[in-house]
Amino acid sequence: MTRNTHRREFLKMSAAAAASVSAGLDLARSVHAAGSDVLKVALIGCGGRGGGAVRDCLEADPGVRVIAVADAFEDRAKAVANDLRAHFAKRVDLPEDRVFVGLDAYQKAIAAGPDLVILATPPGFRPMQYAAAIQAGKHVFMEKPCCVDAPGYRTLWEANQLAESKGLKVGVGFQRRHTPAYIETVKRIHDGALGKLMFLRVYWNGSGIWNRRREPGMTEMQYQVRNWYHFCWLSGDNICEQHVHNLDVANWVMAADGDPKKAHPVEANGMGGCSVRYRGEWKGTGQIFDHHFVEFTYADGTKMFSQCRHMANTWNFVGEAAHGTQGESNCAGWIKGATEWRFKGKGGNAMVQEHKDLIDAIRKDKKYHEGWHGANSSMTAVLGRMATYSGQVVRWDDAVAKGTSEFPKVLAWDAKAPVYPDANGDYPIPIPGVYKPY
Repeated sequence: MTRNTHRREFLKMSAAAAASVSAGLDLARSVHAAGSDVLKVALIGCGGRGGGAVRDCLEADPGVRVIAVADAFEDRAKAVANDLRAHFAKRVDLPEDRVFVGLDAYQKAIAAGPDLVILATPPGFRPMQYAAAIQAGKHVFMEKPCCVDAPGYRTLWEANQLAESKGLKVGVGFQRRHTPAYIETVKRIHDGALGKLMFLRVYWNGSGIWNRRREPGMTEMQYQVRNWYHFCWLSGDNICEQHVHNLDVANWVMAADGDPKKAHPVEANGMGGCSVRYRGEWKGTGQIFDHHFVEFTYADGTKMFSQCRHMANTWNFVGEAAHGTQGESNCAGWIKGATEWRFKGKGGNAMVQEHKDLIDAIRKDKKYHEGWHGANSSMTAVLGRMATYSGQVVRWDDAVAKGTSEFPKVLAWDAKAPVYPDANGDYPIPIPGVYKPY
């Protein structure tokens, strides 16, 4: 059995179930196209981002009603359910039997009758949960990244095609694409304000993120899911989990023809490592790098230079830049060079706006499918990680076709985890020159 077996078997079972919901899907489409006030929402993933996303969705539209929440851990699911009941009493319908717990809780939430599903679990779960929601005929908002490995990307691509054929609406948590300053700046770049693009620079350099300790009685699988950011099979490493925002902006800038299916690099080479993250009090708590540098190359030869880092007392910067023959831009509000321009419009909460835009498309039955750039930008991050972990030049087509799964063979609390600590208590961290990208 390979790590991909679990996903394949799941998709086979879900495909069989999909036919039974097609009639309900047609009804849901007609209702929302006609402007029904109520849009039933299920939240899957009740951590910090899930709790934030469901609040953003509630703020985005007065007709939203939360009818189910789900999480692998009981304390998380109940905490979000109680918070929603306390602060949005008239906007939720959450009896205890629709607060779902466990690794299969997402299936129960999807089956509870929502029109729209919010996916905010650790990213390693995203492809199979997205596929399940689409096969069940649900509109989807999914947080980024959308996959952490090549098999996950292939699952996304198939689900995207199915969503498109069903007319389902898909939103992805790349809020920069819903930020007026970014929208106007990228449009001007596409219209030629920088001349011919020469190269792009993208950054997510910060001091670090949370790390959770092992609790008494936890199985290895429970510990890794609880401390998910620190395991590649769950987060994809920080290049995927956070830096994907900046990589997505670069892909957006490069999509001048408007086709998100083709906007991605064709190869990457890079370097990285883990210098400080798992020392001292956090020794033996995870396995991801704390710094990456990648040179990406697009099909036309344009380069994108990428940095992401988690280290205290170092230069912190999060942002993007595009450089062309006639000027440069931060992609987010100004252009310098032959064209001098600065955004003077209004801002707003882009994390609410992305839900507004999705819900508007659902209600008006407008074409809306962010799953394409969600998949490609997530795979761009995976491509970069494969390059930094291996120290090799990794090409897109090879990575997509040959990349191996990071997912466990069996998903259960008492099942074997993908990685284990060694005799010194340290998890295996990839070694460039030894690690094989596929």
